[in-house]
Amino acid sequence: GHARLAGDLDVAFRATGAGEEQVLLAGEDVTGELRTEQAGSAASRVAAWPAVRSALLERQRRFAAPPGLVADGRDMGSVVFPAAGLKIFLTASPEERARRRHKQLKEKGLSVNLAALSAEIAERDRRDASRPVAPLIACADAVTVDTTRLAIGEVVQRVLALARERFPEARVGN
Repeated sequence: GHARLAGDLDVAFRATGAGEEQVLLAGEDVTGELRTEQAGSAASRVAAWPAVRSALLERQRRFAAPPGLVADGRDMGSVVFPAAGLKIFLTASPEERARRRHKQLKEKGLSVNLAALSAEIAERDRRDASRPVAPLIACADAVTVDTTRLAIGEVVQRVLALARERFPEARVGN
């Protein structure tokens, strides 16, 4: 049931005129729903089901067509794209991640408790790091960037610099 559903989902990605990314499910824009706390938490639970993971794996890999792609997720470098030319493991303290998420949700007009959010993030980390299938780990060949004390612009610059260094022939960034 779930694995067949995962394999058959009508999912598409597109960029808006403003350069924003959109995720379409059966032609409907679900980008906003995917970014909710509930969706993140549910994804973490469903990701522990081996049949669903393997159904999604092939689909994810098919997106790696020329000229390539930038993928983000907790197992992109370790499982989905193990041969990727550049793997970056972005990290920050759980407290900082909770603070950022709290700010993000407040800006969307959602009321959320920082302590509860912090506990939820710690629980998701624990669950993702200890699951038997594709646990959350930094690959040996990944560059770890601790963003705890960095502003978003600084993180972007660091990632672009790593990409330019790794792919001197590519036109990276602006």
